Amino acid sequence: MSGADDTSREDTIKEFGEVVTMTPSGLKKWLGTEHSKSVGQSDGDDESVGHASGRRIVQLLEKKKADLTDDDVAHMRKVVGYVHRHLKQRPSGDITDTRWRYSLMNWGHDPKS
Repeated sequence: MSGADDTSREDTIKEFGEVVTMTPSGLKKWLGTEHSKSVGQSDGDDESVGHASGRRIVQLLEKKKADLTDDDVAHMRKVVGYVHRHLKQRPSGDITDTRWRYSLMNWGHDPKS
C-alpha cells in the first residue's frame, strides 16, 4: 500500500470511530427493536439497508484494527458518508422518537448520545 492509501485508511477508521457513537452491545440491542426494523429503505429483502449495515457495524466494532479488510474499510467509509449526510437533514424540535433518529441509530450513530 502506498502512504496515501494508508492515510486514507487511517482517516476512515478514525472517522468511523467518531461517527459510530453506539457500543456493539447497545447497537445489537437496538437492532432487535421494532423501531429499528420499522425504518429505512429495503433492498428487496425484508431487512432495510440500514439495518443490515448495523449488523455489519457490530462486526466491525468487534474486530481488531489489524484484522480489518479493504472491504471492511470501504463499509466504514459508507457509514461515515451516510451519517454525515443524514445529520444535515436534522428535523426541528424533539428528535427522540423520530424516524430520522432511528435511521441514524441503525447506522450506529445516536444523535442523542
